[in-house]
Amino acid sequence: MSPKAFIAKRVALELKDGDVVNLGIGLPTMVAHYLPDGVDIVLQSENGFVGICPADEENPDPDVANAGGQPCGIIPGGATFDSAFSFALIRGGHVDACVLGGLEVDQHGNLANWMIPGKMVPGMGGAMDLVTGSRKVIVAMEHCAKSGASKILRSCTLPLTACGCVSTVVTELAVFQFINGQLTLTEHAPGVSVEQIRQKTEAEFVVSSQLREMLVMEQELS
Repeated sequence: MSPKAFIAKRVALELKDGDVVNLGIGLPTMVAHYLPDGVDIVLQSENGFVGICPADEENPDPDVANAGGQPCGIIPGGATFDSAFSFALIRGGHVDACVLGGLEVDQHGNLANWMIPGKMVPGMGGAMDLVTGSRKVIVAMEHCAKSGASKILRSCTLPLTACGCVSTVVTELAVFQFINGQLTLTEHAPGVSVEQIRQKTEAEFVVSSQLREMLVMEQELS
């Protein structure tokens, strides 16, 4: 199983039946494929949809695309509207959870995920609104950059998306929750020790007294 698939499967367990959820581009879009039985969510897209779903691969509608420009479908009962109304939903606190990728997260709950200085950036998109308007902010990312450097830091070095916004961080090695404002290790991946996680994490964190192995549906691991 790829690290990204493992992360997406664990993130799926954070979502509850009936949640209105925004999934960011890239890894977060995989989450919708791994929802547990009995959990149905309503997917919101900041370009003006609620109720989006995967595109019909045999007959995709070229006029329906998510915020990342990927073809998608819309479920019966879904709705379309303009961008102003879409952001009113987000800013009004009507999105239960958003799942985003991350370039950096730090021990203070800050997130940097929208730009790397010196590289071309198409725009910040809806990330800044989503992380401040959603009730729960889940960052789904690989634990380290391609260089091997930790992406979970004492303090972010890249331009911030928002301050103190992150609720949960899920990587292929661990799950961290911000509990009473403190970065807390709550789950470790199978076969991964706390010491190994410390070696790959620059940030200071505490270990939960209820630390457990990461929850991922057994049937999805076969």
